[in-house]
Amino acid sequence: MQSTQGYAAGQEFPVQLYAYELFDKVRRTVPLVDAAISKLVRLIGSFHVECADASMQAQLDRFLNEVPVGLTGHSVYSFMDSYLDSLLVYGNAVGEIVLDREGRYAAGLWNGKVRDVAVRAGAGAMQRQYYLRRGDGEVLLPHPERILFSALKPPDGGVYGVSLLQGVPVFAEILLRIYECVGQNFDRAGNVRYAVTYRPSADPADMAYAGERAKQIAREWADGMHAAKCGEVRDFVAVGDVDIRVIGADGTMPETEIPVRQLLEQILSKLSVPPFLLGLNWSSTERMSAQQADILTSELEYYRRLLDPVIRQIAEMYLQLCGCYAGVEIVWDPINLQDETELAQARLHHAQAMQIEQEL
Repeated sequence: MQSTQGYAAGQEFPVQLYAYELFDKVRRTVPLVDAAISKLVRLIGSFHVECADASMQAQLDRFLNEVPVGLTGHSVYSFMDSYLDSLLVYGNAVGEIVLDREGRYAAGLWNGKVRDVAVRAGAGAMQRQYYLRRGDGEVLLPHPERILFSALKPPDGGVYGVSLLQGVPVFAEILLRIYECVGQNFDRAGNVRYAVTYRPSADPADMAYAGERAKQIAREWADGMHAAKCGEVRDFVAVGDVDIRVIGADGTMPETEIPVRQLLEQILSKLSVPPFLLGLNWSSTERMSAQQADILTSELEYYRRLLDPVIRQIAEMYLQLCGCYAGVEIVWDPINLQDETELAQARLHHAQAMQIEQEL
């Protein structure tokens, strides 16, 4: 295995080409995937940044709450929502701390497109250089200290991460194929159509006028169907052996509940979102739902650890531009009240048990 020290300055890391358009298509066409990604972004929770220099705390809070993000957003929380969304969908996220023309203070934050930025090894083993991809080549970005970059579970020796949707397009394609077939079957069998069959008797007179009578039956049937659309009930009267059947009535629609559920289970297992959060009542007991919530909590804690360096870089650069070199600490809000209540209850039981042991 080749380490990062084995790469020369400026040499690009081995890069896996991501199918960005494929991931975008999966998210657009499968509402469950889009809902799961949005749930993860919202469930990550909020945070606040504590500055070691108490005199700068109010100024730092004002900057984080009011900093412009792109052309329409405000606050570092809006920036982190888009940043985490890109990290989950594409496996990488990139942003920039934008300074004013004189470079004296932070004027805003910008969410970049991952596909437009290339990351390569710099002069040192742990240094990175960023290149802006263009149609005619690449342009080196002169201020890498202003670039924010994160990767989700990068492979050994690599710098680019792996999308949370990796492997999902295969199951999504099968799922969409099933839904397409269901739609086609309802077009064929769901929209009821009738077969009207006229069988003339052996009488020569009936045989001679069979064609004319068939046309008359067809006209009367068409008039009756048209009248039904207008809310008028009209009886159909025919003479002779006339058979009326519903086309496709003998056939049965293929059962899709089991295969669709199996595909959705595979997709949700990759996204680590409990089914009950998406309105899917698959859990038979509340205990199972509690276990799924615990698993989701651990996943959210992992994503928080990925976002901590980005938030710290933004806050520390702002303070340094203000002439303050104090450290910062990111404090996340509890993921949910239920977890905090259970922890407090556990601490209470532990304290009561310790007290009983001491009394004995």
